[in-house]
Amino acid sequence: MINNSLFSGLIIFFLIGGILSIVFNKKDRLATYCSFLSASIASVFGIIFSIYVIFRENFSLSLSGPSFLNFGFFIDRLSAFFILVISVSVFAVSIYSIGYTREYYGRKNIGYLGFLYNIFILSMILVVSANNAIMFLIVWELMSVISFFLVIFEHEKAETRKAGFIYIVMTHVGTGFILLSFLILAGAGGSFSFESFSAYGSTMPPLLKDLAFLFALIGFGAKAGIVPLHIWLPYAHPAAPSNVSALMSGVMIKTAIYMFIRVFFDFLGADVPWWGFLVFALGAFSALTGIMYAVVEPDIKKMLAFSSIENIGIILLGIGTSMIFLASGSPELSAIAGIAALYHLLNHSVFKGLLFMGAGSILYSTHTKNIEELGGLIKNMPIMALLFLIGVLSISALPPFSGFVSEWLLLQSLLLSFTSTDSLVRIVLPVGAAALAITGSLAAFCFLKTFGIGFLALPRSRHAEIARDPNKPMLFGMGIFAFLSILLGLLPVYVVTFLDRIVRDFAGASVFDQPFLPGSSGTVTMPSTAMSMSTPAILAAILLFILILFAMSFIKNPGAQNVYETWGCGQPTSTARNEYTACAFSKPVQMWFKNIFRPVRELRASYTVSPLIKESFKFEVHIEQIFERYIYSPVSDAILGRSRNIKRIQTGSIHAYLSYIFGTMVILMLYIILGGS
Repeated sequence: MINNSLFSGLIIFFLIGGILSIVFNKKDRLATYCSFLSASIASVFGIIFSIYVIFRENFSLSLSGPSFLNFGFFIDRLSAFFILVISVSVFAVSIYSIGYTREYYGRKNIGYLGFLYNIFILSMILVVSANNAIMFLIVWELMSVISFFLVIFEHEKAETRKAGFIYIVMTHVGTGFILLSFLILAGAGGSFSFESFSAYGSTMPPLLKDLAFLFALIGFGAKAGIVPLHIWLPYAHPAAPSNVSALMSGVMIKTAIYMFIRVFFDFLGADVPWWGFLVFALGAFSALTGIMYAVVEPDIKKMLAFSSIENIGIILLGIGTSMIFLASGSPELSAIAGIAALYHLLNHSVFKGLLFMGAGSILYSTHTKNIEELGGLIKNMPIMALLFLIGVLSISALPPFSGFVSEWLLLQSLLLSFTSTDSLVRIVLPVGAAALAITGSLAAFCFLKTFGIGFLALPRSRHAEIARDPNKPMLFGMGIFAFLSILLGLLPVYVVTFLDRIVRDFAGASVFDQPFLPGSSGTVTMPSTAMSMSTPAILAAILLFILILFAMSFIKNPGAQNVYETWGCGQPTSTARNEYTACAFSKPVQMWFKNIFRPVRELRASYTVSPLIKESFKFEVHIEQIFERYIYSPVSDAILGRSRNIKRIQTGSIHAYLSYIFGTMVILMLYIILGGS
């Protein structure tokens, strides 16, 4: 009864928020509070409900309908974990949205935004709760369509319309492959129920299993944004409102990760070794590609979008490793890799939500997303700068913040491949460890550039000079994520114990409370004692550090001297022109990977009265999007070319269409007459 009430409250409050947003759509402030406060309340129900399911019992709810469809909801520990991730993110983002949407007052329909926002979140909840393929496809399509309207919320911009078009095309291509995978599974099980998929999916003939796996990988991979199916993500995330971007990057693309685990482990059994190696390779490739493009991207929201591709790649590294170990008969190692993947998924939803909200705060205060036009924000936006810095340290995997723990755990699971008896596993997985190390170093470089160029030194534009900290709801929403980024890094033993409950259901092993390295029995598990002992010490050290800084602020230095401006390369005063730009900072990376980036340089000079006297130079570098140019553009051109040929038939003339009908009827009559004779 308790879980029924909690689940009902979760659904009802999202519906209330959506309905009230439409009712009060003419009153911006009232619509804001109704929509986002209702979403916050619903997320609290979601947090309590998911924790109840994880620690107590599974939840199921059947709906009336045809017996062969078996509509309803089934929520086990895995589904509950994803509801928890969604709900935590929604709580923080909803509070942030109360302040962020003030930017749209008087010029956009806030009620329309609030309605889409609530229904979008509800659709994600239903996606991870559905127990039937037909119902899943309905709510999956609902999530895709609603998110499309959120992406094009500012549709008056041409780049926003382009982003929406690319997104809706890619998501429907993915849905087509998902449908093919489900049809194969339904043919084997004789039903569209996920229960039948689990019962009969692993017993299918090898060819059908491989096809179901590949179709699911492509279909859900398009939503997750794995390379080379990532083309929509760098367009859609920057185009959407920043609060929506935080949810799309933080949790929406994770619904595809949920289905990866559900299909690969639950439906198909994950017993084919090459499946894991393929997922592993795609994860490594996505991680490296995503962060390489993030390093050289000047648009802060687009940079974060590329970083999401990188982090999805890291999560897939963990899932692929878990599949490889499970197929090779090492469920304990599989469970460790699975815990690392889920841990990083949780961490990414937190620190990427924080960073996207930080980017929204920068856009809110400066009206620009270009890092080159920022600078000096740490003085003008000190609170936001501190919160953003916590996100930067977390995503850079620096201890004691959250990203370090999950990436360290994943690295350990990759290095444990040396205990395997399979020589291929011992060769391939350390390559993934090297890829993870390179990815981590490039991520630290990328976000050092972002924070250093954007927040330090002097303002580079009037926008940066007049910037101020955003309003309190925005700071409070960011503060929730910042607090969680620290908490998830300081208390890993409790998080790992929690995740172990979830992973044991699909990996088939529980690995907590045993030594992390192989013992005499050959088992491999987690270091609980060392982690537990280190937590109080870390907390005490941080508290001592804060007290020392607080005490130093009250100590006067008797030998203090006058402070003068720094020497600015011969200039009378230091100016922003003397400082590093983001392009100059990332120049070494451009040179290292120039065969991939294929940079195009433009140098334009402006002249005064004489063509011999140059007044100024403007130097620009454009990075080539190789996937768009060499894969998607040729395919798009081919489809458009074939479509133009259809114009010879689709002339728009009613007389031509009548003649087609008449001709078709004559052919059918001749076929019937000749067939009858």
